[in-house]
Amino acid sequence: MKILVFGQLTDIFGGSFVRMEDIPDTDTLVRKLEEKYPVLKRMKYLIAINKEIVRENTLLADGNEVCLLPPFSGG
Repeated sequence: MKILVFGQLTDIFGGSFVRMEDIPDTDTLVRKLEEKYPVLKRMKYLIAINKEIVRENTLLADGNEVCLLPPFSGG
């Protein structure tokens, strides 16, 4: 699964995307990302699936567009 990364999160991942395997849902995604990139545990970020922000565990399927978004504010 290809996960798109935006903003300051690209510094942590070293680019604008990361590949992960065997990710059935967003809880597993967060757990595996935080194992591989421990600094994420201290950061706030949002997960969007198919351009919709999700706030609870959500099943992932092949073809989903998954994005990690840093905190942002409007103005």
